[in-house]
Amino acid sequence: MGLQSKLFGGLFIKNHARRWLCNANAGLQRGCSAAAPPELPPFDFEPKPYDGPRADEVLEKRKRYLGPSLFHYYQKPLNIVEGKMQYLFDENGRRYLDAFAGIVTVSCGHCHPVILNAIVEQSKLLQHATTIYLHHAIADFAEALASKMPGNLKVVYFVNSGTEANELAMLMARLYSGSLGMIALRNAYHGGSSNTIGLTALNTWKYPIPQGEIHHVLNPNPYRGVFGSDAKRYAEEVQDHIDHGTSGKVAGFIAETIQGVGGAVELAPGYLKSVYDIIRKAGGLCIADEVQTGFGRTGSHFWGFETQGVIPDIVTMAKGIGNGLPLGAVVTTPEIASVLSQKIQFNTFGGNPVCSAGGLAVLRILEKEKRQEHCAEVGSHMIGRLRDLQQKHDIIGDVRGRGLMVGIELVTDRKQKTPAKAETAVLFESLRELGVLVGKGGLHGNVFRIKPPMCFAKDDADFLVDALDYAMSKL
Repeated sequence: MGLQSKLFGGLFIKNHARRWLCNANAGLQRGCSAAAPPELPPFDFEPKPYDGPRADEVLEKRKRYLGPSLFHYYQKPLNIVEGKMQYLFDENGRRYLDAFAGIVTVSCGHCHPVILNAIVEQSKLLQHATTIYLHHAIADFAEALASKMPGNLKVVYFVNSGTEANELAMLMARLYSGSLGMIALRNAYHGGSSNTIGLTALNTWKYPIPQGEIHHVLNPNPYRGVFGSDAKRYAEEVQDHIDHGTSGKVAGFIAETIQGVGGAVELAPGYLKSVYDIIRKAGGLCIADEVQTGFGRTGSHFWGFETQGVIPDIVTMAKGIGNGLPLGAVVTTPEIASVLSQKIQFNTFGGNPVCSAGGLAVLRILEKEKRQEHCAEVGSHMIGRLRDLQQKHDIIGDVRGRGLMVGIELVTDRKQKTPAKAETAVLFESLRELGVLVGKGGLHGNVFRIKPPMCFAKDDADFLVDALDYAMSKL
């Protein structure tokens, strides 16, 4: 398809969505349905009065001084000025249910008082010194994090983001194996640097630059995958790719257990166990990308890879690890870690004392407030209600996920699984009007990503489902 056709198609979808939205909003304003819109659950918190720059001024300054690649949600972007636990507040003091958690980053809740206190108290004493000096915060945090890992995954490297974590993991795999070829899944997202863009397999996130010895294999997607939920056949395709597309030796394999940006796609059951065996026989290491699935979010387990019954050689993590702090980590075995001692390996801000104090507080809160069990309970309730809603609205093609990492894929034809692009855009705006902020994912942007702070309650889940039902009833 030529550029002109792409632009025309994009304009058609945009204009179609605008007409749908106008009709939907008109319906909301006229009260054309007997059912009243759902109301947010009560919340005992009063946001501070805001007298800062307004949305239009902030947007204009962003356009003038920040990169043109920045994008924002909603036709009229929100100016979010305060957050408390699972809620966000705009410049007018309006409350919204945050069902996306700063892109799956706020694990314990916005401005959780215990985490805030840990950050503030450490900031008063020492903000930064790097690892050339001793400080207990980084060692305490590393010890606590290692205690959460299975097997011999006991050596921790701190970095600043998920992208950096995956960069470091790929470096380790290549050094340890002596090979260059990395295998990743189609529909995966592993970061935005030049190397991790290579691992990523969604054209919307990839620039036309050399990928550098990256191989993408079939995605074991139970809903859209060519082999359905047959993990054995997907694993055989990995072996076939190694046999025909590589020298027979690989550096490593990386996968999310539930693909985040790709639309909350959970891998076919048993897939990782078979593939890990294949990769290790080919001399490679197995890397679990836990940037979105870690820290109890799936409910059933603390780490996403545990749902597949495997122990990786390297685990990468970020986002929820710091409840919003710029923090990431790579955890591996002492044997694999030793390959980095051949040269100087250093990260100026990795393990910063403030971030380490905050990260340790996150681990303690997750345990004290039993957030993993909470995710299992609330997530199960919400998924059940969403599947009931699927029976009512044909536009819902698939409901999937675990705990509080859920995807709702919207289609115009259930048999053909045709992505409902325009309708998704309409519903996205309608949910915002009703007070619900969700994410979007998938190659076609037709999957609602429901991944809220882990303090998200059953009442919040009910409100979200009721809002979705109300909005869909207006289509």
